[in-house]
Amino acid sequence: VFPMPQLGLWGNPGCSLPGATCTRVLFIGDSYTSVNDLPDAFADLAWAGDHRVQTEALDEGGWTLAEHLAASESATTIDSERWDDVVLQEQSQLPSLAVDRSGSMYPAATKLVAMIRQQGAEPLFYLTFAHQGGWPEEGLPDYPSMQAAVDTGYMGIADQLGVPVAPVGAAWETVVGGASHPAMWQSDGSHPTVSGTYLAACVFYATIFRQSPLGLGYDDGLPSAEARSLQTVAAATVLGDPAYWGLLT
Repeated sequence: VFPMPQLGLWGNPGCSLPGATCTRVLFIGDSYTSVNDLPDAFADLAWAGDHRVQTEALDEGGWTLAEHLAASESATTIDSERWDDVVLQEQSQLPSLAVDRSGSMYPAATKLVAMIRQQGAEPLFYLTFAHQGGWPEEGLPDYPSMQAAVDTGYMGIADQLGVPVAPVGAAWETVVGGASHPAMWQSDGSHPTVSGTYLAACVFYATIFRQSPLGLGYDDGLPSAEARSLQTVAAATVLGDPAYWGLLT
């Protein structure tokens, strides 16, 4: 049983209004999904683009895809609604290590993707951003090296299963590589600021709707110039080469 749709900044009523097309998106992940409420930011952005959406999330802090697979709530939630897209986000570190991919991430992702497809929904991987300081304890001394490893982890299973990717990490790397950029990480060097979550929402908008978010009025309280810059990067990352991310146009 789902709660009544909550009205965000744009008064998004979800799928509660009759007689109109609605896109239903389920997010399965951890705090990289829940911090700053990425599903709600995406929903408000979609509403600003004249897309009605309903979002729901299973995003217990620190959970892995294997833990989601083992939890009965996952199957129940996947089966409970006619989802259009189900987003899979692995715990932030696991995709960057080969041993964790083969031992945990890939087996769990394979089974979850099968469950999602069995219900007629489209699975979608949320390619996350690396930690600001990398993961030195595991031989990833800085952000670029960890991001490359995270990319390898997600793209490997995406190619294996034929699942499209929302390239948040790639867009993030473009923003951070700029001459100047907003603070993207919180002080812990791991979780996103509102700017980071807004960029992720823009990437999901471009990925799910195959449309540019550039010019949308919803800015999540960010300065308009910053929001526009993040919209631009998201659009270029996703739509510049959609086939690379497994997106059919």
